[in-house]
Amino acid sequence: MAKTESSAGLSEEEREAVKQRAKELREQEKAGKNRAAGEKAVLEAIDQMEPDDKVLAEGLHAVVADVAPDLVPKTYYGMPAYANAEGKIVVFIQAAGKFKTRYATIGFEDRAALDDGDLWPIGFAVRNWTPAVEQRVSELVRKAVS
Repeated sequence: MAKTESSAGLSEEEREAVKQRAKELREQEKAGKNRAAGEKAVLEAIDQMEPDDKVLAEGLHAVVADVAPDLVPKTYYGMPAYANAEGKIVVFIQAAGKFKTRYATIGFEDRAALDDGDLWPIGFAVRNWTPAVEQRVSELVRKAVS
């Protein structure tokens, strides 16, 4: 499916994500570091996802709650994300349905302690939530907050 380009070179989906992010920032400013507000926003975002993405987001949400409970849930461009004590995103999921891609991505921002020499991955394509995927994501999240 071709994306509609604007004069700024952003697709309709990308423009919508930017608008969503601006709205999130305003809401997060009002809520501060309120865990309950963040949890509510993340669960609402998960609930609105397409079924395949929803399963992946629910899996990531459960992993973070289990192995990194100090991370604060919040949305990031309308998608579930988890932030450190300073409010900076550590890990997030980008739904396949949001940008019409063939797989979702679990990504890590630079605050994640995944460093491994001079080169390491920070994004992981995910198509299915399996026990092996859950184990690997748990290891990554645990390392990210170490």
